[in-house]
Amino acid sequence: MSRTVFCKKYQQDLEGLNTPPYPGAKGQEIFDTISKKAWEEWLAHQTMLINERQLNMIDAKDRQFLQEQMDKFMAGEDYAKADGYVPEENK
Repeated sequence: MSRTVFCKKYQQDLEGLNTPPYPGAKGQEIFDTISKKAWEEWLAHQTMLINERQLNMIDAKDRQFLQEQMDKFMAGEDYAKADGYVPEENK
């Protein structure tokens, strides 16, 4: 049985995650306020950012950058995109 959350990104009730995505308060916050759909979209976008911007996950500055971008993405604010990226619907 799936659970429903009021998704902070989409501002509507959607299917929630099955478990917190990582430990601690931030993981619990995501679990409580972010839908499965939004989280899956973030994971795809995060992968693109890591690859296109050649981020190093050992580097604390790069991890902090991703955290900031995730917060912006989930809040519906303007977030970083890969240079030259054009979404499929705009092609």
